Amino acid sequence: IEQAEEKSGIRIEKVNVGLPANLLQIEPTQGMIPVTTDSQEITDLDVENVVKSALTKSMTPEREVISFIPEEFTVDGFQGIKDPRGMMGIRLEMRGMLYTGPRTILHNLRKTVERAGVQVENIVISPLALTRSVLNEGEREFGATVIDLGGGQTTVAVMRGQELQYTNIYQEGGDYITNDISKVLTTSKSIAENLKYNYGIAYPQDASDKEKFTVEVIGENAPVEVTERYLSEVIAARLRQIFDRVKQDLERTRALDLPGGIVLVGGGAILPGIIELAQEVFGVNTKLFVPNQIGIRNPAFASVISFVEYVGELEDVENIAQHAVNGETTLRHKPVEIPVARPRISQPIQREIVNELNTVD
Repeated sequence: IEQAEEKSGIRIEKVNVGLPANLLQIEPTQGMIPVTTDSQEITDLDVENVVKSALTKSMTPEREVISFIPEEFTVDGFQGIKDPRGMMGIRLEMRGMLYTGPRTILHNLRKTVERAGVQVENIVISPLALTRSVLNEGEREFGATVIDLGGGQTTVAVMRGQELQYTNIYQEGGDYITNDISKVLTTSKSIAENLKYNYGIAYPQDASDKEKFTVEVIGENAPVEVTERYLSEVIAARLRQIFDRVKQDLERTRALDLPGGIVLVGGGAILPGIIELAQEVFGVNTKLFVPNQIGIRNPAFASVISFVEYVGELEDVENIAQHAVNGETTLRHKPVEIPVARPRISQPIQREIVNELNTVD
């Protein structure tokens, strides 16, 4: 936090905190209320109240609602409405996806953040933010899978029909590749990390037996020569193990049948040959997502960027729903004029950036 304050020149008092996939449960829910205004024109307050009606039905003592994403509103039987404000009716219905987490863990998370001298403004579901940012409109609608190859873990998120359908965390990532290199070559982890990024290739068929480099080996007086192909085989062995575990769950959930295929992000995804290896293991079209913001065009920044974009680009009705989840009151309770929808353009991030989930199917 201090580093962010120094670089931005802004005093930070509130923060948005990301919650990993393994602490979440996802379930559909719905609510219904009568429209309260004399004019029968639907306002922010009506949207807030219909969200609260859905939350009341779904609350359990051991779980806490983290987020609620409205998917569709119905006004007097007319379905498929994304934003009902400004319409007239006597009955407002809504369906959406409810995201909950363990109450005790969320309490401890807030207390930990407060001890750092800041307040939690929102708790954001990390895989939901990631899929919204990384996937395009067609992929979010027809379905695609995002695999985030992090350091200590690999996160998988499947989106279809604009909804997060499945997500999971696997406790293996890029750090495990580094450990494998360190053990196999009997060298330090810092040297292994440099070897991985300077010489590593994820697909052994693309590596060369003739290309060699020297490695300082513990217990040897002189450096030892290692081929590019040998290092690649060490890297690929761990990646195949990770991908095989992911594949089993994606097959079970039929995510590999989705037309959007697989999108790779994360620091582990920058290894040359990673796309070829993933396509061989999963048998579906695979691509690499690279952020387009100047200065941070690296898959390793995808998660951080998605988090910032998600918080900054919530739709109006989503903000109202989040206010209801947080127990806050919306700012507007009178009829409002709804502007004509226009495409949203993500703005480049202007500040420097330093460098999961039991689901209900």
